[in-house]
Amino acid sequence: MIKPNQPATNALLTDIAQRYFHGLETLETRNRDALDFHDVAVWAIRHALEEAYAAGLAAATK
Repeated sequence: MIKPNQPATNALLTDIAQRYFHGLETLETRNRDALDFHDVAVWAIRHALEEAYAAGLAAATK
């Protein structure tokens, strides 16, 4: 099962985010607006959430 704040989970979420949110380097807070806030299309958010949900569902059924 995917567990929040685990290294593997963080890596998976970062990978998903980087594929759907271009220019995103990390999901870590960097305390600079230019680095922490991004303009993102709603369809990119939807696709990223769908992929994360599918990953969680797959992990839970193992």
